[in-house]
Amino acid sequence: MTTFRISEAAALLGVSADTVRRWVDGGRLVADRDEHGHRRIPGAALAEFVRAQAAGGDQAERFSSARNRMRGIVTAVIRDGVMAQVDVQAGPFRIVSLMSREAADELGLEVGVVAEAVVKSTTVVVERPDPPGDAR
Repeated sequence: MTTFRISEAAALLGVSADTVRRWVDGGRLVADRDEHGHRRIPGAALAEFVRAQAAGGDQAERFSSARNRMRGIVTAVIRDGVMAQVDVQAGPFRIVSLMSREAADELGLEVGVVAEAVVKSTTVVVERPDPPGDAR
């Protein structure tokens, strides 16, 4: 079974290790102790926690087939005559969107604005940082 250290779970969720510890201490997130007394979060428990967090947002109020939403802060907007490049930092992830300048202007996209990057794609590549069968 895959398990994660507190720091690994924090990096995956884009929060601090202290936040994950508070969630564990508060009973919101399950963690076991390993043979050295370190807290380990089962991968399935972490996945369920993330799903529950996502379901608690305002996603239910939306009518869209897109399911991949990442809330973040706009870190750069580069406009030219017709197009705009908008960078959104969502946790540890940088998402870059190319759109019409008109769309960027209508959305009021400026550095420091909170925005959601919504991804709908027929091709999504999924990678693993470790080989299959390498349980932690």
